[in-house]
Amino acid sequence: MTSSTNKLNNRNVVAVVWDFDKTLTPGYMQAPIFERYGIDEEHFWAEVNALPDIYAKRGLTVSRETVYLNHLLSFIKNGPLKGLQNCHLNELGGQIPFFPGLPEFFGQLKEFATSKPDYKKHEIRLEHYIISTGLAEMIRGSKIASAVDGIFACELIECPLPPYFSRQDELQIQTDFEISQIGVIVDNTIKTRYLFEINKGSNKNPAINVNAKMAQEDRRVPFSNMIYIADGPSDVPCFAVVRKAGGKTFAVYNPESEAEFAQNDRLCEDGRVHNYGPADYTPGSPTARWLRLQVAKICDRIVEEQEDLLARRVKQPPRHLHRDDDGDPAPESPAPQPELHLEQ
Repeated sequence: MTSSTNKLNNRNVVAVVWDFDKTLTPGYMQAPIFERYGIDEEHFWAEVNALPDIYAKRGLTVSRETVYLNHLLSFIKNGPLKGLQNCHLNELGGQIPFFPGLPEFFGQLKEFATSKPDYKKHEIRLEHYIISTGLAEMIRGSKIASAVDGIFACELIECPLPPYFSRQDELQIQTDFEISQIGVIVDNTIKTRYLFEINKGSNKNPAINVNAKMAQEDRRVPFSNMIYIADGPSDVPCFAVVRKAGGKTFAVYNPESEAEFAQNDRLCEDGRVHNYGPADYTPGSPTARWLRLQVAKICDRIVEEQEDLLARRVKQPPRHLHRDDDGDPAPESPAPQPELHLEQ
């Protein structure tokens, strides 16, 4: 086993990893954009859903999960979303509604992970992460952002650098800050990459490449310390990675949707998730209770592992040996005490 002085991490971090749309919020985060600019949201998504088949007839393959980003750029370029900037996305993120109990539940779960003396003794802490196919800038502007330790989502670029910019001494001052390029694409398979970033600690230490070979005992957040929460089949790759590596998986459904309830039930029957519950994060809800229970189990196991590690690495002090000992030293008997006589 790696010695304590050589270990990179104490492995005392619990990571709760969240999907965003329909997991933390009832709808899609882009809804405030369409409302602000007077765009029919249902029509936009209907066109997005039609695009893969249209392009397939042209012999082109596009990602069903991220083709919406290009359609968003088309709306910006051709007028309906003209002038859209990242600062607008950040502002509109503040209008994203959340399911009951949020964002307060994020802070409550962090406090719960430090609620026992043993948890504090071993400096256990809980971190929240969001991995989403949505827009990072909107999440950063949302009411939940301050309770989150990391956000992995799609990034959009305004004012991209022109061709041959490296040959120019002075770049032309741009006045059009409209979003025009995609910086990062996150789909439901790429999401698994960010699970490994959290696992290895690449998100905290840029010197650690996510593709680098790394011993399990050196990884910052073991998958067994991880809980992944999402809403449906599109998150099966992440469910599979976390569950196979020893973490916990949980699916949520909108309490108003029978179809989502049935979908979650199938995920549980198929062994994709350990459990499922309503997207209600108020303290007494089944979902909040299950998540607290799993966090407690992880914290208790971390304490047990740390105490066991300490016991195995700290040697017992030397003892006095009897003159006739010829084998393993026996415990030293106390010297006999003189008999005490009291006068009556």
